[in-house]
Amino acid sequence: MRKLIIQTLCSEASTFSAEESQHPEPSLFGVTDGKAVGTYLEHKFRTYLTERGYSFEEGSSASGIDFPDLCVDMKVTSIRQPQSSCPFKSARQKIYGLGYSLIIFVYDKNDDEALRMATLKITDTIFVKAKQTADFQITKGLRDILDNEGNVDDLIAFMAEKNLPVDEIELNNLAVEIQRNPPTQGYLTISNALQWRLQYTRVIEKAGMVDGVLAVYRGHKS
Repeated sequence: MRKLIIQTLCSEASTFSAEESQHPEPSLFGVTDGKAVGTYLEHKFRTYLTERGYSFEEGSSASGIDFPDLCVDMKVTSIRQPQSSCPFKSARQKIYGLGYSLIIFVYDKNDDEALRMATLKITDTIFVKAKQTADFQITKGLRDILDNEGNVDDLIAFMAEKNLPVDEIELNNLAVEIQRNPPTQGYLTISNALQWRLQYTRVIEKAGMVDGVLAVYRGHKS
């Protein structure tokens, strides 16, 4: 068995995406539940890696991510509404990232009524490094404030306007930390909810054009 590393995860994801885009799948015909499609593709990709001789730690509910030894989570989303949820840990994730990298498979599902088959055409597969998984607008705003000689009060006021889910003490602690350790520019849109709602339109647009957001695979757009 070969140990899976991030470089091979990305290269195999590219090959898998091209193959899956040509694969007619009867079990997905008529399926509109995005979660069911996601479960299908996640399971199929892990099986694909195992069959190709790679060893890796399987994700669990305890680890919360799909490839814990690589610190990478796999996301599957429709191009029609490219978003998914992820566990909420703390407001810091909006500023300093989720704490792990993402490999995102974006698909466009088409049903063939005559053959009663579905095809998941992979439009984009993107790898987002952990440091770039913070919220775009919040990290941009905080970095702009620091570039314009902003102080702790300016940072607190900005974060308060953004309704970060923290109390006043934590808000102050965050502002002090941000001044000392400015965040990296993130590229996700992270909406507040019981779980974070991650939106991927920007990473699809920016893949291959900015640091830390890699275009692993580009399908042919219809």
